Amino acid sequence: MAGQPDTVAADEGSARGIRLPARLRRGSSAGERPLAGRWLVIADKELGDHILGVRFFILLAILGLAAAGAIYSTASYVRGNAQNVAGLPGLFVLLFSHSDPNSQVPSFAVIIGLLGPLLGIVFGFDAVNGERAERTLPRLVAQPIHRDDVINGKFVAGLSAIALVLGAVVLIVAGVAFFELGVVPSADDVARMLAWFVVTLAYIGLWLAFAMLCSVLARRAATSAVAAFSVWIALTLFGSLVVGILSDALAPVPATATLDQQVANAQLRLDLSRIAPDQLFTEATAYLLDPTTQTVGIVLSSQTEGALPNQVLPFEQSLLLGWAQAVTLIALTVVCFGITYVVFMRQEVRA
Repeated sequence: MAGQPDTVAADEGSARGIRLPARLRRGSSAGERPLAGRWLVIADKELGDHILGVRFFILLAILGLAAAGAIYSTASYVRGNAQNVAGLPGLFVLLFSHSDPNSQVPSFAVIIGLLGPLLGIVFGFDAVNGERAERTLPRLVAQPIHRDDVINGKFVAGLSAIALVLGAVVLIVAGVAFFELGVVPSADDVARMLAWFVVTLAYIGLWLAFAMLCSVLARRAATSAVAAFSVWIALTLFGSLVVGILSDALAPVPATATLDQQVANAQLRLDLSRIAPDQLFTEATAYLLDPTTQTVGIVLSSQTEGALPNQVLPFEQSLLLGWAQAVTLIALTVVCFGITYVVFMRQEVRA
């Protein structure tokens, strides 16, 4: 039960060299209120292991180089077309979401959408079964640390490590954009970047929660890693193919299709693709990092009559447009972690 300590006998302290504060090493008598902050002890130690681990620096180097290359390519294109982009509103955030049309290098936002799940999977695939393999989980869930403190602390530590990597990469990219172009972000640009950072953290946190779920269900770290990476690759490489097959089967488009049939097929394809988290992230990114984006859905020419072309939206309007995608990503992350929490709490831990 959440908040109740397990009855596994163990030495005071926990695995992997965790040293508990004196107030947490003291046992609690019957009827005494549980001492708060135990999950912070787990999170603090796990975060230290993540930061000092080799995987942290490898991921930081991979994402940093890829993102810096993308932003450098975009900056070179912007510098070569300085007359066309001079005074363009939201130029700073457009550097993050747009790429050079003459280059094969994708934009920074696209790179994060593709490689971001790698962060969540790497920091979560061995969160629980790694403790099982080292036979430290029985001691880790022993008094005075409760079982729910373990899973909560590990998730917070993984999410904090992801935030550090993502924040460092964003600062690297912003530095390259500043020194290459001398573009100073406005208050609106900063607000858009902060909102996008939160959405990206929720998107990667969803994959962290899923990787931890695989770690709870699988006994071996290799099995959970293969399962998490398989789902990631399947959604990335074959997601659009499956969506296309389903949409053509449910809303077929014959050779002499009418406009209504074509629109129905395209709308169904878009609705099915929104089941995947990467599509939700892509749409939220389009709203937040492009002030001129007014819709990402199916728009007919008759619906654009009277609309102002290339109208620059304020941050509040862009946030309202991308609010549904952002809330859905956060909700999916909470639900996935909730499932992980329940499964872990119901599992039996043997010494």
